[in-house]
Amino acid sequence: MLDFFFKHGISKEDIPSPPYDYDFLLNLTPEKYPLYLEKIFYYQMGKKLNLSHPKTFNEKIQWLKLYDNIPLKRNLTDKILVRDWIRKQIGEEYLKPILLVCKTFDEIDFSSLPNKFIIKTNHGSKWNYKIKNKEQFLSEKRLVQMVRDNFNSWLNVSFFPWVGFEMQYKGIEPKILIEELLIDDEPLIEYEIYCFNGQPQLYQKVIYSHPVECCVYEKDFSISDICFNTGYRKNTEVADSILKEAVELSRTLAKDFKLVRVDWLRHDNKLYFNEMTFTPFSGFFKFSDESHNLRLGKMLDLKK
Repeated sequence: MLDFFFKHGISKEDIPSPPYDYDFLLNLTPEKYPLYLEKIFYYQMGKKLNLSHPKTFNEKIQWLKLYDNIPLKRNLTDKILVRDWIRKQIGEEYLKPILLVCKTFDEIDFSSLPNKFIIKTNHGSKWNYKIKNKEQFLSEKRLVQMVRDNFNSWLNVSFFPWVGFEMQYKGIEPKILIEELLIDDEPLIEYEIYCFNGQPQLYQKVIYSHPVECCVYEKDFSISDICFNTGYRKNTEVADSILKEAVELSRTLAKDFKLVRVDWLRHDNKLYFNEMTFTPFSGFFKFSDESHNLRLGKMLDLKK
């Protein structure tokens, strides 16, 4: 079982431990999803899942997986299809250029690509590889073969069973897309805008410096004591204008959803849409303060 996951490039932390076999979960009938989601939740969190009356942030994400699964979420989780929707909602200028789309790794025409780029699949999370120097990469035959094997494996599996029935990934047609790699002398900045019932409520800024720094802001841009990345150094700088722009754009994109985290990248003082995350952490985030789990749960009204 473990060899199967390692072969497909899945890290130990992301492996659904026994008895949650990938093939077993993949072939479950939907009426059994609640039962096995309860089992996975207990394994991951060490507590029972209350689907009838969910209260915490994590519990309500499990509820959303089962009972708020609409086709639009699948289309907006597809890293290729989402682009048309973003273009219509807020404009082409917020999209990173796509260099190539193909169905297999061997279809990639490396001669047509710039020196640096990122290869990803459209139907999963963290299934990507960054190439910072094309010539050096292509000269390392064993590395090229490893990357080829990983992508060919990823393209032949479904992401939705990996960490607990993230249903928005189910049914996406697997493809490879290649985008420009945003790297320069300044550290890359990521904004994560948490939207509850269509409204931005919490905003995280991550600065990929050395060490990585992050700051979480409340709705009014004051500093929050909630932490989503315990391994990062805390930053308390005043909210910048580009974060505020990301918040307003996220308000437009989130208006029809109970919960979504809209993710953005900042490069050269320009904002780029990254992805729509409908089930953050798959609902298995271990808060250092359980009161934060309850507070975020109260912010999410499942009846609306």
